Amino acid sequence: MNDGSKRAIYAAFGANLGIAVSKFVGAAITGSAGLMAEAVHSAADTGNQALLLVGGKRSERSPNAEFQFGFGRERYFWSFVVALVLFSMGGLFAFYEGIQKLLHPHEATNLGIAIGILVVAIALETFSLRTAVKEANHVKPKSMSWWRFIKTSKQPELPVVLLEDVGAEVGLFVALAGVITAHYTHDARWDAIGSLTIGVLLIVIAIVLAVEMKGLLMGEAALPEQQELIERALQDDPRVLSIVHSRTMHLGPDEVLLAAKIDFVNTLSVAQLAQAIDDAEVRARSVVDATLRIYIEPDIRR
Repeated sequence: MNDGSKRAIYAAFGANLGIAVSKFVGAAITGSAGLMAEAVHSAADTGNQALLLVGGKRSERSPNAEFQFGFGRERYFWSFVVALVLFSMGGLFAFYEGIQKLLHPHEATNLGIAIGILVVAIALETFSLRTAVKEANHVKPKSMSWWRFIKTSKQPELPVVLLEDVGAEVGLFVALAGVITAHYTHDARWDAIGSLTIGVLLIVIAIVLAVEMKGLLMGEAALPEQQELIERALQDDPRVLSIVHSRTMHLGPDEVLLAAKIDFVNTLSVAQLAQAIDDAEVRARSVVDATLRIYIEPDIRR
């Protein structure tokens, strides 16, 4: 895991821990369903940052006889677990709180305390989101949209933290609107609607994360532009007639498996062919930032 991802995770962990404690205290004092939903959400987010750090640490283990390509995909697995936690502890609990408040409405008390806690939480969450955006900008091309970055990034931590922070920021404003509206209308159902809205938001974010992590766990190929660069590099040699086919798969965020069948000129000796393959590997590695594990098989186009 690179330093940028770690900084974003640590910032999110610290912010969410402080927010969770303050929200639980505020929810106990005010009885706000929206504040309680947000408290559980922040507690889940705090645990999620710890899970991302666990995944990063475990992925650094050296390959062994059982896992010969290493443990790079541990980061994808723990990010998938984060999506499940966000869905269950965040989304479903907020939904449950909202339904309970609809069935048994009671007006929240101590409006000033609730608003103060939510405003502080918004400030801390803004700091966390700003840190995540800053670190993501180091690896995201300027021309790429944020949605495409989240959809195509092979580094799972930054998209996870970004989506969590955006969800938390929106959820805080929804909770704030629900608490204020419920107080001035004397209708506690507005607070319940805020909790339900937060639940739907978190469930949607969790599903997006789960879908993306599922693809990475199954073994997504390198990005199309990276595949094109690799194939051009492999063919950039007069000894190469054509590429019969090539396949790529991410073994982890920073490691890609490349398997290719290449049609070399048929006048090469065994030693010359071996050298041509070695040279092709050097060219392929020079055009991508990720570590390449390369397996090239000489073949003929039929």
